[in-house]
Amino acid sequence: MRDLVAGQIDIMIDQASNVLPQLRAGTIKAFAVTSRERLPSAPDVPTVDEAGLPGLHVSVWHGAVGAEGTPADVIAKLNAAVVKALAEPGTREKLAALGQDIPPVDQQTPQALAAFQKAEIEKWWPIVKAAGIKAE
Repeated sequence: MRDLVAGQIDIMIDQASNVLPQLRAGTIKAFAVTSRERLPSAPDVPTVDEAGLPGLHVSVWHGAVGAEGTPADVIAKLNAAVVKALAEPGTREKLAALGQDIPPVDQQTPQALAAFQKAEIEKWWPIVKAAGIKAE
């Protein structure tokens, strides 16, 4: 995107679902995606590894979280409903069109989400701490 200052180029990092419409319309140019693999919804856009910034992997993810103390059988029923919905071809197509990856079924469990969150905290907490970032 061109800024008001001649010759200046703005760079943004955003999730695929927000930028795919502009990318498809040709109003923005994508330099790379921060996933480990190219997005099926934008196969011509290289990964950050391919673009020369190896290891800059950042992803947008979604998870369903219940209140503390929610009975295990309720969590199991809710999880089964989400897994079933994510297996529907229509759901998969719509999410893929938005640039959203659907994790494999073995990663669609409360335990897998907890492990993923733990890994994300371990990855990002030192960076947040070193940068002095504080909640406002």
